[in-house]
Amino acid sequence: MRLLLDLGNTRLKWALRDGACWHAQGAVGWNEDVVLALHEAWRNLPAPHDAFGASVVDGAREAQVAAVVSACFTRDTEWLRTPAEACGVRNAYPEPARLGVDRFLAMVAAHAEGLAPCVLAGVGTALTLDALTADGQHLGGLIAPGPQLMQQSLLGATARVHVERPGTVLEAADNTPDAVASGCWQAAAALIERFVAHMSPALGGAPLLILGGGDAEALQSLVAVPSRLSSDSVLLGLSVWSDAHSPLASAL
Repeated sequence: MRLLLDLGNTRLKWALRDGACWHAQGAVGWNEDVVLALHEAWRNLPAPHDAFGASVVDGAREAQVAAVVSACFTRDTEWLRTPAEACGVRNAYPEPARLGVDRFLAMVAAHAEGLAPCVLAGVGTALTLDALTADGQHLGGLIAPGPQLMQQSLLGATARVHVERPGTVLEAADNTPDAVASGCWQAAAALIERFVAHMSPALGGAPLLILGGGDAEALQSLVAVPSRLSSDSVLLGLSVWSDAHSPLASAL
């Protein structure tokens, strides 16, 4: 039994994995009382043998979560830092640790599931794109604001663009709320389509597009490329990594 932790920009996702099965899962937003929420969620769970975490947040929040793990389960948390190579995936970054661990683990999950060659799009606070070959070579990627952050940035940086309601995504809008929403969400979809088109030759001509992140489902219908959703790619990748790198996990 392993506790897996995915500390993202917006929320913390966790899972208790027993072999190939998810024993329990949950999530808590950083705008909530994280310590209280985790104590409540973990109160009646069996103690894991070990705990592994992947984080894109600051050290203070990592320490806060690790303290709750220790209090609830008397276990230390092992934090994965992005390596140059692991689980069949080779990082394209010359400074491997500068690639977000969430992006790396999403590629590990895709490779382990036999989904490469593929393009992985993480649609959350940021929009991340990565290309992965069939043999596990990362070809690099892109980072842009996610569609919701685009909207917030636009509204915060302009004096005369105001919205009174959430916008609807349309092909062409005749009012400001819909124009802002449509422009930002369509921009995200267009960037994904362009990246897929430009990386396709290096990926054999028809790479699978995998969409993950909190806004993946909302964006999927706007992308004119066949795709599949992956809701727990970071946790899946972390599970694969912990199988390969924890002597205790390997022995179970």
